[in-house]
Amino acid sequence: MIPYGHQNIDHKDIKEAIKALKSEWITQGPKISEFEKALANYCGARFAVSCSSGTAALHMAYLASGIKKEDEVIVTPNTFVATSNMILAVGARPVFCDIRLDTFNIDEDKIEKLITKKTKAIAVVHFAGQPCAMDKISKLAKKHKLSIIEDACHALGARFKGVKIGSCRYSDFTVFSFHPVKSITTGEGGAVLTNSKKDYHELLLLRSHGIYKDKEGKNVMSSFGFNYRLTDLQAALGVSQLKKVDTFVGKRNQIARSYAEQLKDINGVDLPSVLNDNYSAWHLYVIRLKDAKVRDRIALYLKTRGIGVNFHYPAVYFQPYYKNLGYGKINFPNEEKYQSNCLTLPCFPDLKQQEIKYICQSIKDFFKL
Repeated sequence: MIPYGHQNIDHKDIKEAIKALKSEWITQGPKISEFEKALANYCGARFAVSCSSGTAALHMAYLASGIKKEDEVIVTPNTFVATSNMILAVGARPVFCDIRLDTFNIDEDKIEKLITKKTKAIAVVHFAGQPCAMDKISKLAKKHKLSIIEDACHALGARFKGVKIGSCRYSDFTVFSFHPVKSITTGEGGAVLTNSKKDYHELLLLRSHGIYKDKEGKNVMSSFGFNYRLTDLQAALGVSQLKKVDTFVGKRNQIARSYAEQLKDINGVDLPSVLNDNYSAWHLYVIRLKDAKVRDRIALYLKTRGIGVNFHYPAVYFQPYYKNLGYGKINFPNEEKYQSNCLTLPCFPDLKQQEIKYICQSIKDFFKL
């Protein structure tokens, strides 16, 4: 089976992980700060705080933003549930906004009408690694004095108009995930980037039980925090992986170009696009079937041919849990259309050209049936 996503681990990664295992520090050691400094430097941000997952990173970013009970956060429904779940976790209310049908990102032109006196922040998701219209969203946030949290779990290595995602030029916080199918992996893991020294210190406390060491080396709990720490073993893998991120993302772009070229003449398929002057990390390659009734049939057909397709994503408000919270009456025309006909094709650095050709030929064969 060709998976839809897969990690790339080589002998250099394994060597660095073994070195960490043999060192004096398995956790809370020097590899953590080495990885954080390398990540911040790569993205062009002042500070990075690593943590145990992208979900933990979202939770920390929302808390550091000051989002609390009764606040509202505008967010896309086209995302993994963690983006909005962590809004619920801090006691706030997700307010969903419809998406664009070219990039499948939040529709920046539909955000302002959703802003109320309770709105505290906008959480944008760079879906599939394709950056949102951050200049417009940033301008809107400044106008209404809102925070911006970038859920960039798909987008390490991407650039918006020449600016790397993670620089926080257009936002207060950027969140990354290092799950195995992402741009780089630490096994599980995540990070929050910011340019604010105050927020950086708050994130450090949130990551480790709200505890800091005083001048005498004693643990002092000054606030409420969590055990969201990354280990040195994971950080060592992250340092090694980060050196290859541009290579990984470059290969993903090659794969996207191959798909676009080989699928362009199929009448039943709409292909994804990238905003002008942007560079996508291509975490996912999602096509749309012009006839929604065909989607599940072609997915089954491709799986019988050993091709691991997926669906990213059913709308968050469509999930039973969110329906029970009162979101069941939401109906966004673009999101509804998208979730009914989207199909994720395999896309990862080690995907071979002959496998891409096989996938594309299988799609062509389906439409000949």
